[in-house]
Amino acid sequence: MTASHDAPLRIALLSYKGNPFCGGQGVYVRHLSRELARLGHDVRVLGGQPYPVLDHHAVDPSGPGRLAFTEIASLDLYRDPDPFRTPALAEYRGPVDVLETAIMRTGGFPEPLTFSLRARRHLSLHRGRYDVVHDNQTLGYGLLGLDRIGFPLVTTIHHPITVDRQLDLDAAEGTLKKLSVRRWYGFTRMQRRVAARLDSVLTVSESSAREIVDHLDVAPGRVHVVPIGADVELWSPDASVAEVPGRIVTTASANVPLKGLVYLIEALAKVRTERDAHLVVVGKRPEDGPVADAIKRLGLEDAVEFRGGIDDAAFVDLVRSAQVACVPSLYEGFSLPAAEAMATGTPLVATTGGAIPEVAGPDGETCLAVPPGDPGALAAALGKLLDEPELRARIGAAGRARVLERFTWRRAAELTVERYREAIASGIGQHARAGRGWRYV
Repeated sequence: MTASHDAPLRIALLSYKGNPFCGGQGVYVRHLSRELARLGHDVRVLGGQPYPVLDHHAVDPSGPGRLAFTEIASLDLYRDPDPFRTPALAEYRGPVDVLETAIMRTGGFPEPLTFSLRARRHLSLHRGRYDVVHDNQTLGYGLLGLDRIGFPLVTTIHHPITVDRQLDLDAAEGTLKKLSVRRWYGFTRMQRRVAARLDSVLTVSESSAREIVDHLDVAPGRVHVVPIGADVELWSPDASVAEVPGRIVTTASANVPLKGLVYLIEALAKVRTERDAHLVVVGKRPEDGPVADAIKRLGLEDAVEFRGGIDDAAFVDLVRSAQVACVPSLYEGFSLPAAEAMATGTPLVATTGGAIPEVAGPDGETCLAVPPGDPGALAAALGKLLDEPELRARIGAAGRARVLERFTWRRAAELTVERYREAIASGIGQHARAGRGWRYV
């Protein structure tokens, strides 16, 4: 039988890389799973290494909703401090492990494929346990045909990874480097093929929806926009946190051209010619590459600080302490850093790359907007906010109001549940469920 419209759902939420320090996918799993459980649903996250951080403490144990986690263990070939390691023979548990190592050793990225195969095996062993499966951008071959074993599938695509691939190719110097980038992103061919066969795709912005249709050949009627947002209880203003003069803060979860950090470094050098300013980057300091080269070339070693692995409270207080937050990305499918900074009331400078304007709002009202890849425009906007306290206060207050109105995780969870129920009501997988004695337990 199928669920009634109001019945609690049993949800399997899949994420091949779930730690929030790995980027937006981990943040998505953490907050969406919590809010789904708070709405009264049973959520089991199936995740690979690095394993997700889940907010079990934020779900009332006496309430109807539950939040649980199951490890879908890989060989963890990219772990710190031993990335691209060679596993011991005793670690191999079957052919998927051999495949994972083989792809890694030939320069590819195996995790979306191998996680999907492992997740399918888990699901096939637990038929009847879940009402719906929600894939968080794995898009692996193993997830095709889940309806045949009784599971309606809903998939979130934050943005097509083909966008990252093209930006990395554009930044690659030399034939060998370009070949290496192409090989690493070989999994995008699989993701394109899988995406085109999906019945229900969620994405986080209108910009991403258009690109999913264009890049991944998904039928427009199968793509649904469900904006995500900030944890507005955590990301909130706090007058007790002292503002640090000249402080600019940004988030860089990965040292890739997409994040535009090198342009912010160049902008900082321009800002510092007329006023005191410094930059704090939430992320790991790169040892080499364009960002490290720019810091050294511009003599900014003492003006740029990197803070990696900080906890939530320290992260929020850092953003609160800044006079300006900045999102310099060339492209974003949504931009959680923008929403989170705005939620604290910290004024934002953001580019117009991808979906960022959908989050940050109109230039001069809820942010100062600049073209992507333009350090001069970044410098001008940063300098303007640093110099004008009244403008900072106005932009900051308007930014928080925008987030409260449009971008909260509870609203994201409510809209996601609507899509779950549509997928279940479509009857996909219903015959298989009935054949397995489908029931609620």
